[in-house]
Amino acid sequence: MAEVKFGVFLWPMPLEQAQRVEELGFDSLWVSEHMLFFVPTFDAITVLAAFAARTQRILLGSAVLLLPLRHPTVVAKEVASLDIISNGRIILGVGVGGEFPREFVACGVPVKERGRRTDEAIEVMRRLWSESGVNHEGRFFRLEDANMQPKPVQKPGPPIWIAGRSEAAIKRAARLGDGYMPYLFSPERYRDSLEKVSAFAQQRGRDPTSIEAGLYQFICLADTYEEARQRANQDLSLRYNQPFDRIVDRYCVLGTPDQCAERLGQYVEAGVRHFILVPIAPPAELPTHLEVYAREVLPRVRATPN
Repeated sequence: MAEVKFGVFLWPMPLEQAQRVEELGFDSLWVSEHMLFFVPTFDAITVLAAFAARTQRILLGSAVLLLPLRHPTVVAKEVASLDIISNGRIILGVGVGGEFPREFVACGVPVKERGRRTDEAIEVMRRLWSESGVNHEGRFFRLEDANMQPKPVQKPGPPIWIAGRSEAAIKRAARLGDGYMPYLFSPERYRDSLEKVSAFAQQRGRDPTSIEAGLYQFICLADTYEEARQRANQDLSLRYNQPFDRIVDRYCVLGTPDQCAERLGQYVEAGVRHFILVPIAPPAELPTHLEVYAREVLPRVRATPN
């Protein structure tokens, strides 16, 4: 079976954290974005460029870039440039958004079009990365003899991972994704959704094993489970502007290093092969938490039978 990989989602400041994540042996480094949101956010492309300049080997990904808010030609150019700058280390994680409608209004994009725009945008980007003289006449985008140079390092282009919790995201991953990256899932729901991705992929003649099984996973380390639970509940309730008390145990990895490793192991048994760990920790404590994950948690999870 495939080796289990571990990425880390980082708030990008201070940028030196990116170097430390690489030094600790993590496999990937991730950043998210919103144009407008309940809490402060950065632009994903800008941050990934900064990460690329400060690292050498670690994979760099967006978890996620809100694709329907951008024109795919612009995204294709930015991501191709990132892939060259990083020497082929980019993973483009995309989502349709929608939980904060005001950012769609601000970008002039009808929120009801976000899924169809994303599907067409993925097609446009892949063609620009791999073809010359691209002609495209779609519902939302038009290209005439388009030849984007230089092409990305990765051929035929950087992998695109599909994020989301819905049935539409499952079908999009099966049709268009190089990876599947849901969030706020229990192990049981992850197993069921991954089976659906595989079934839909097979129906379309795709090899399900070509779709990376990722998971965007909140994790909170503490001396006790209850302390971790309280901290995660407070953080996520603020982050998503809704109460998390009834669901924090189901969707978060919480507690001591042993408890975190045990829970992550349940996700491995459910099929996860690439975690994007999202640490919930005060900024001053984050470096210590990352070291504990690398030293005490990850080796145990990697040893989990899968």
